Order: sequence, then structure tokens, then C-alpha cells
Amino acid sequence: MKYINASAILPDMLVEELQKYVQAGYIYIPAKDEQHKSWGELSGYRKELKKRNEIIIEKYQKGVSIENLAEEYSLSVYAIRKIIYQK
Repeated sequence: MKYINASAILPDMLVEELQKYVQAGYIYIPAKDEQHKSWGELSGYRKELKKRNEIIIEKYQKGVSIENLAEEYSLSVYAIRKIIYQK
């Protein structure tokens, strides 16, 4: 999230009204519920993790041990188990 000077995007009248409540501070304006994005949706990281987890599950089903998967992916044994047994 980047900060934008209110004067640059809002009408003067609205800026003056906001200044009655906040001066030289920050206001967070949340997105509407229907526009809210889930974690990782914008960056694509959620898709990357899903793909990685599918590969981990596939390797496990082909006989790769949980310990070897943990080492290969730099994850804990607990994290690998969580991925494998999530479904």
C-alpha cells in the first residue's frame, strides 16, 4: 500500500472536512467487501504455494519420505505433514 496526498486526489472541500478530524496523520480507507482480495491473490504467491504443495503431495505419493521432502523444501517435518494431510 502506498500513501497518497489527499490534496492530490480529493476535492478541496472534502480535504478541509477531513482536516477537522485528522491533520498531518494517516487514514486507512479499506476496500469494499466485494473488492477485497484474499492474501496472496494480487502477488500470485498463493498460486505458487498451491503448485508447490501439489508437487510435495505428488512426491510423497510416489514414495519420497516426509523427512526428505522437509529437507528438499526447507520446511519442517510438521509443515510437510500439514501439507500432505490437508485434504
